[in-house]
Amino acid sequence: MKIAVLLTCFNRKEKTLQCLEKLYSQKSIEKFELQVFLTDDNSKDGTGIAVKEKYPEVYVSYGNGNLFWAGGMRNSWRLALNTGVIFDYFLLLNDDTQIFEDTLEKLINSNQKMKLSNQISNITIGTTTDFTDGKFTYGGFKLYSKNRLKHILVNSVSQELDCDFGCANIMLVPYEITSKIGILNEEYIHGIADFDYTLQAKKAGFDVWVAPGVLGYCNYDQVRNWKSMDSKLSERIEFLYSPKGLQYKEYMFFLKTHFPREIPSMFIKFWVKTLFPFIYDKYKVERQEVKIDQES
Repeated sequence: MKIAVLLTCFNRKEKTLQCLEKLYSQKSIEKFELQVFLTDDNSKDGTGIAVKEKYPEVYVSYGNGNLFWAGGMRNSWRLALNTGVIFDYFLLLNDDTQIFEDTLEKLINSNQKMKLSNQISNITIGTTTDFTDGKFTYGGFKLYSKNRLKHILVNSVSQELDCDFGCANIMLVPYEITSKIGILNEEYIHGIADFDYTLQAKKAGFDVWVAPGVLGYCNYDQVRNWKSMDSKLSERIEFLYSPKGLQYKEYMFFLKTHFPREIPSMFIKFWVKTLFPFIYDKYKVERQEVKIDQES
C-alpha cells in the first residue's frame, strides 16, 4: 500500500523532526510504502536542511515565505502527484502533531472498514488532544444545522462517527477522492482550507468519518484570535485581513461557498472583534467539544 505523507513547515525544526520521528516509528510501518513530501516555506531555523540530513528519503521543497499552511500543503500535494506514482492514500499531517505508534494502522483500518460498510470512499479524520491536560484540540466536527456554521467536535472511543468537516492535523484522503475533487482550494492562504476540502468531499458524494479514539497529540494554538483594545486600530484591521489573523477575505469566501446565511452575522462578528474587541470579550462563547461513547 502506497501512502504519500504531506507536510509543510515554517521555523519549527524541533517539532517537525519530532513529528517525523513518530511517523517513522509506526509499529506497522513495514506494511506500508511511505513517501514523505515536505514543503519548507523559507524557514530561518534550517528545518528543511535538518530534515534532509536525518531523513534523506524525504522530498523537501522550499517556498518563498508566503505559502503559509494551505499553500505549503498544496505544494507538497502537487509534488506527490507529479511523481507519477498512484498513491492509495494521501496523509495530511501537521508538523506540530505527534501521532501514536498505531495511528497509521488505525486510520487505514477505519477507512477501509467504513468503505466496505457503506460502499462509499471516505476521508478519515484523526482526533488529537493537548500534550498536558488531555483536552480535545483538533478533529472532526458535526454541524447543528446544515445551513449554519455552529458546530461541535465529536469523538468516540469505540466507533467511527460521521462528521461534516474536519481538521487536517491528521487526515487520510484516498486517491479516488483526490482524483475527483482535486487538492486544497487555491482561494485559501493559511487556514480553513481543510474545512473546505472535507465539505467539498461531502458535496461530491463522499463520506467523512472520525476514527475511534485519540490518534495523536497537538496543542491548540488558537486560544485568542483577535486583538485587544490596547492595540492600535490599524493593527487590528491588519490582523483582520492577515492569513494568520482573522483571514477575513478567505472566511467570507468560505461562508459564501458553504454557509451563505451566515454572512450577515459573521460580517458583524468580524468587525465587532476588530473595532470593539471589548464587546466581543464580554459576550464571546467558549469553544465547545463533546466526547461520545466514552466506555467501550
